[in-house]
Amino acid sequence: MNHTLSCLAAAIAIATALPALAQEAAATAPAFTDQVAKVNGVQIPSELGNVFIKEQVAQGALDSPDLRSRVRDHLVRREVLLQAAREGKVDKDPALLQRIEYARDEMVINAYLDGWSKDHPVTDAQITAEYDRAAAKMGTGMEYKARHILVDQEGAAKSIIDNLNSGIDFGTLVVYSKDTGSQERGGDLGWADPATYVKEFSDAMTRLEKGKYTTEPVKTQYGYHVILLDDVRKKGPPPLEQVKERMVQHLQQQAVQEHVTTLLGKAKVE
Repeated sequence: MNHTLSCLAAAIAIATALPALAQEAAATAPAFTDQVAKVNGVQIPSELGNVFIKEQVAQGALDSPDLRSRVRDHLVRREVLLQAAREGKVDKDPALLQRIEYARDEMVINAYLDGWSKDHPVTDAQITAEYDRAAAKMGTGMEYKARHILVDQEGAAKSIIDNLNSGIDFGTLVVYSKDTGSQERGGDLGWADPATYVKEFSDAMTRLEKGKYTTEPVKTQYGYHVILLDDVRKKGPPPLEQVKERMVQHLQQQAVQEHVTTLLGKAKVE
């Protein structure tokens, strides 16, 4: 039953999209000019085949004889199953018809909200205001970019420091770290506010000069650390261009939700 519903729901989706997509497909050379095939006397229209071709090409497929053959096979299989479902009167089941109607309504609602979003695009002023608001929320202070090597024994940490003192590279010694997550990145912990670390680690890290490492093991609840401070910077937001796309999506979703709330407020619900 679920498989049949999926087939029928997909048929509704295609039927809903068919007029617009078929119009777009006409702008280019159609893959099917007559009919896709005839199954037990029922024609599979060329428009439906061209919609499928167009969707595949939009997803990166190459319009080729092989693609057209696969689309034809898919639509023939679909028609055979659809005819079998109709012969078994599956398409007359009241519960199924209700679910199909619900699925259709959901597509209509989504199309309405998509159209509303296009008619009410996010403005540059909104993006700038949202960026400034998020930047202000980040606060002020410093961020630290550190690496560390974590071991269980103090003696092992002291041995690592001795090796660093003798000129062995930190990246070479990081293989001894039990923190496998940062070990894969050469011990790199990335940029972080000191407050995100336990106090012992944070205190030792913030006392370091850039490019220096701890000359004594730093004990925390996790074990013994050898910390190397790579860099320090003032806390601040990432460049606008780096986050603009995500901000636009967020603002669009926010606007749609506000629009829905407005419609609910105007509706007479009894």
